[in-house]
Amino acid sequence: MKFKIEKMTPKQIERIKTKINKIKKALAADKKHWGGHYHDGRGLRYLPPEQYLKIQDYTGALRYFNWFSKNFPDDACYPVFLLEWTITLFMTKRKKQAEQKLIQTFKSNTYIIDKFLNKDFKHLDKTETSNWEFESLVEGLPYSNTQEELLDFTNWLEKFIVSDQFLIPTNKFLELQILLKKQTD
Repeated sequence: MKFKIEKMTPKQIERIKTKINKIKKALAADKKHWGGHYHDGRGLRYLPPEQYLKIQDYTGALRYFNWFSKNFPDDACYPVFLLEWTITLFMTKRKKQAEQKLIQTFKSNTYIIDKFLNKDFKHLDKTETSNWEFESLVEGLPYSNTQEELLDFTNWLEKFIVSDQFLIPTNKFLELQILLKKQTD
């Protein structure tokens, strides 16, 4: 389901902010319950970014991602979450960080950028060892190049993915994935 901010009423925006606060409270309760450590078996930590992006609160999303990095430093994250992080970094004018996060996003799921750009998927004979790497994960992606609020991001993305800064590390990654698939030992 794709979303657009201009269709939201102030009451809807307030409901989203309330939802974010409930999630944060639930995470705080989780930390307290586990003696100062997060368990978060329900995956609540992944929910706020989408809410922040719905209301175009990129500064709030950035604060959340900073908190996330501090509290979940070993979390590999899932591809849609990484894309949300990339969008947030770009929208808050952190281009270099957005570039690195986009490469990380691509490595977590090679289909997500094509899905965002509404392009045909490139099916490579590569290893896909995690559920997060499969094409089916991005089928319901709530973001696309047709969303007006993401047009600047889309323009940047289209230019960046054809640059050497993107192509060199991602092609190396793909070469390794193809080699891993052929490896029998």
